[in-house]
Amino acid sequence: MAASNQTAVIVPPPTNAVAGVPEGLRDIRGPVPLPPELLWLWIVGGALLGGLLAFWIWNKWFRHAPPVPAAPPIPPHQRAKHRLADALALLAQPKPFCTAVSDALRVYLEERFEFRAPDRTTEEFLLDLQASDLLNESQKEFLTNFLTRCDLVKFAQHEPSEAELRSLHSAALGLVEETAFEPATEAQESE
Repeated sequence: MAASNQTAVIVPPPTNAVAGVPEGLRDIRGPVPLPPELLWLWIVGGALLGGLLAFWIWNKWFRHAPPVPAAPPIPPHQRAKHRLADALALLAQPKPFCTAVSDALRVYLEERFEFRAPDRTTEEFLLDLQASDLLNESQKEFLTNFLTRCDLVKFAQHEPSEAELRSLHSAALGLVEETAFEPATEAQESE
């Protein structure tokens, strides 16, 4: 038996169709014009945005500021002298004064000779110092005496006189001046 098409539903095309488009569907709309009162806002915004973009491009590629020369580094002995001068303000307080003076000298020794001085105990530091050849024997003996005197004030409640404190300060300053070096400048290198 042959199959028949009797169960198929045939839908007639809509009667009011325009140019092949069914009545339920509409064509796309054209561009909507901006209201004239907002047009100036878009123009000003676009001009500002364009100006900012142009400034950024000019600043990035065309404007080359001369490089600022770096300040020459302050030598370790000068920084130590400043720290020692600041410590004089604590002269009336022996413990803070001795702490400041010994810390100034320890930091100087680390910066100048690359000793690990500030973060070590006096005994650890002096043990490493004896094995080093960066300082001579009299300087090593001086440091042993100096740090021991500072530790007496810091940890053993020794109350030194102002003259003793000034002597400690002068001794520290003397070691800094004795071991100081001036880095070579460009004028010295060209000679």
